[in-house]
Amino acid sequence: MLDLLTVPLRGSRLLEASAGTGKTWTLAALMLRLVLGHGGAADAPPRALWPSEILVMTFTRAATRELRERIRARLVEAAAAFRRETVPAEPFLAALWQAFADGGPRQAAAWRLARAAESMDDAAIHTID
Repeated sequence: MLDLLTVPLRGSRLLEASAGTGKTWTLAALMLRLVLGHGGAADAPPRALWPSEILVMTFTRAATRELRERIRARLVEAAAAFRRETVPAEPFLAALWQAFADGGPRQAAAWRLARAAESMDDAAIHTID
């Protein structure tokens, strides 16, 4: 089973699964980690990345639009949690939230997540069709 909090984020990754198995949720979770630069030195990207720096490929134009909107919604949800506007009840987001110290680090993460959500129109989400 894929542990989304510890899977290495350096290099290329291929997610392949049947319909309805949570690929979009998984991609959005990985996007959160990449935007935050989350992970150990050997596992995280060399720096936090913006959505325009992360290449996501899918099979249809409809899937591209859906991915872009669902990732944007996930970034907005995470930013609200990091700003303490909501309580991160979902285990993945709660664990990610706990990885950042209260105060400055969490506020900086909230800012970054909100800016990333605003920049999703420039995200590198493309189709191969």
